[in-house]
Amino acid sequence: MSITYVPMNQGFMYLVAILDWFSRYVISWQISNTLDNIFCVNALEKALKHSQPEIFNTDQGVQFTSSSFTEHLESAGVKISMDGRGRVFDNIFIERLWRTVKYEDIYLKNYATVTELDNGLERYFRFYNNERFHQSLDYRTPVQVYCDCQRATDG
Repeated sequence: MSITYVPMNQGFMYLVAILDWFSRYVISWQISNTLDNIFCVNALEKALKHSQPEIFNTDQGVQFTSSSFTEHLESAGVKISMDGRGRVFDNIFIERLWRTVKYEDIYLKNYATVTELDNGLERYFRFYNNERFHQSLDYRTPVQVYCDCQRATDG
């Protein structure tokens, strides 16, 4: 989990996403005009309804070290892992996602309003999860790998 900024015509927004490392599947995401932890907690709650990981990795941002955030993970029985301070490559998969979403969608669309951004990201993440093939996934989509993994752990 990580946060990136999204440039807009009048300033910028923040985008947080929760990514399954193995499949590159975007489990949940949220946008916000502030860096408070509420939008991160909302994304986490949404993700935990969808999936229960053994370990949850974030950077050491105040949004992720806050008690309201960590208590959600602890109450779900999820172990917390945090990247080393200043070690961007500890979470390389989410950094790669940020590059991909910005170059394949955000920079091309130049969203003018928050509503346009929200709708555009909804479309993009649906495409990313369900249609975009990944070389690192043996030319499968994230949803194909994610669902195969879920089936393997369920039965």
